[in-house]
Amino acid sequence: MGIVVTAPDGVPEIRPGDDLAAALLAALPTGDLADGDILVVTSKVVSKAEGRVESGDREAWIDAETERLVARRGPTRIVRNRLGLTMAAAGVDASNVERGTVVLLPLDPDASARRLRTAVAERRDVNVGVVVTDTAGRTWREGQTDIAIGAAGLAVLESFAGRVDAHGNELAVTAPAVADEIASAVELAQGKLGARPCAVLRGRPDLVLAPGVDGPGARSLIRPDGADLFGYGAREAVIQAVAAQPSARTPFGAPVDAVDLVDALARAGIAAHATAADDVRTGPERRAAADIVAFAHGWESVPTGEVGTDLRFRPVTP
Repeated sequence: MGIVVTAPDGVPEIRPGDDLAAALLAALPTGDLADGDILVVTSKVVSKAEGRVESGDREAWIDAETERLVARRGPTRIVRNRLGLTMAAAGVDASNVERGTVVLLPLDPDASARRLRTAVAERRDVNVGVVVTDTAGRTWREGQTDIAIGAAGLAVLESFAGRVDAHGNELAVTAPAVADEIASAVELAQGKLGARPCAVLRGRPDLVLAPGVDGPGARSLIRPDGADLFGYGAREAVIQAVAAQPSARTPFGAPVDAVDLVDALARAGIAAHATAADDVRTGPERRAAADIVAFAHGWESVPTGEVGTDLRFRPVTP
């Protein structure tokens, strides 16, 4: 058994209102698409067909698509966009499009994948999985890879929890994001400049769901805001903790327990001898620092009505 990826030539330039399924199927002769195959298509052509091409300033569209800033380095903004994806420029793309225009991500990539899967089933009478892809960078790694931002009829995550390897070791947290792996594998065949916006991956029919079962979609791969260990960039985390705006709490995650808070204060050189969150002693010159550390860990100081160096803290729900 093996995996075969076919990325056909011949898909025309897609414009708003075009029948995307018809354009893709025209480039895939009968036999090139069978039950158990996975049809992979770039988000750009999906967006073009759905009329997500806009004129105007790219930076203004990035603002419009952004939910919150994650990190900034010079002109580059890493943001969490309206789909919950964390990526550069909110996924707003000005490449392979007429000058003065930009392409926004689909409004609902999972819904786009479902519609395409339905159209393929109706016109070719085959049961396929569908993946909608986009390009994203990776924390700690140079370069970019394609990821799945939409999916239908596909198991997007393959859990190995509870299975045992050849040495008898139980796998506890191994869960390959197979939808992302498919997106990256297919991009090798498509190429960035190959004008091949779709491809078919054959060889993993076990991942394709039964007809009429679309599955959880690619959105299920997105961690909720606050569940990620890296909700802010290093510099932005400092700024947000110092500013201490209530709306900035969520990306720091749920409050730690009292033991972890006391440990964090000690590691920051504050209240080294504290034994509990309601028994913190620090000098007045470190009071502001204590509040900053507490904010980043989901706690806040409790006014006592007394002026001194004894502090008490309580957890705050984001």
